Amino acid sequence: MRYLFLLLILCACASPSPGMLDAARHDIRLHNIDFVVFHKDDRAEVVRTTFIARPSRQEIPALMARAAAQATGCEVIAFSGKTTVPGDTGVARFDLDCWGALSPRPDS
Repeated sequence: MRYLFLLLILCACASPSPGMLDAARHDIRLHNIDFVVFHKDDRAEVVRTTFIARPSRQEIPALMARAAAQATGCEVIAFSGKTTVPGDTGVARFDLDCWGALSPRPDS
């Protein structure tokens, strides 16, 4: 029973993938759906934390892109959304244009 409880706690967490471990975290809600956006350089990873029944998931990819744009202040590059599992609406990664017109990152 203890292990089941631990598993449920771990599943409820929104954690970034290994490549995004030191990313900035933003929590955002769109259309009563909660997302966690991890932002690092010109990439964003969006995790949906609200349960959505399968028939209602068709609008989720567009909401994930919008969440990435709103949370980061960057433009999401069209058609850059990728999921680890085709058709998955739980986690998506996006390429961002944070410096305008797809320009390279300015020297720091």
